[in-house]
Amino acid sequence: MIFKKNLVLIGMMGAGKSTIGTILAGKLKFKFIDTDYEIEKNERNTIKKIFDHKGEKYFRDVEEEIVLEKLKSNNCVVALGGGSFLNPKIRKYILENNLSFWLDWDNKILVDRIFKSKKRPKVENLSKKEIERLKKKRDAIYKFADYKLNCTNFTKKQITNKIIDFYENEKNKN
Repeated sequence: MIFKKNLVLIGMMGAGKSTIGTILAGKLKFKFIDTDYEIEKNERNTIKKIFDHKGEKYFRDVEEEIVLEKLKSNNCVVALGGGSFLNPKIRKYILENNLSFWLDWDNKILVDRIFKSKKRPKVENLSKKEIERLKKKRDAIYKFADYKLNCTNFTKKQITNKIIDFYENEKNKN
C-alpha cells in the first residue's frame, strides 16, 4: 500500500479545522492549506460575498476546482470548508489519496459556535434547530473519514497529539 500524502481535516464549520490544522502542520513540519482561504484569495472576495453575489453553485464549482488542485500537494495539512467533503469527487479523491480526520463535537457546543458567527453564509439565517439538522445531515457523510475524533472535552494540544498518533501508526504500517 502506498502511504497517503496529506492529512485532511473535515467537519462542520466552527469545528476548529483551521486552528488544529495550523498547530498540526507546525508540529509535523508540513505546509498548512486552508481551502476556504485559498478560495477567497483566488476569487478576491469573502466566501459570504461569493455566496451573496454569485450563488452557492458557483462557489461549489470553484471550491471543487481549488480543493482538488490543493490536494495534489504532498506533506500538507489541509483544512476543508464544512461542505467540501460532501462533494463526491472531492470525497473520493481524499479517501483514495489522503488521510482524513473528522473533527466532531457535541451538538450543543458546535451549534452554539456556529449560531454566534455572522460570517457563515450557509447558516446565517438558520435557527439552532435547523443548524442541528444540517449537522446531522452532514455527519452522515463525514462518517466516511478515515478517523473520527470526538473533540469535546479535549484541548487543542490533545486533539493535535491524537491526530499525530493516528498518522504515525498509519505511517508505520507501510
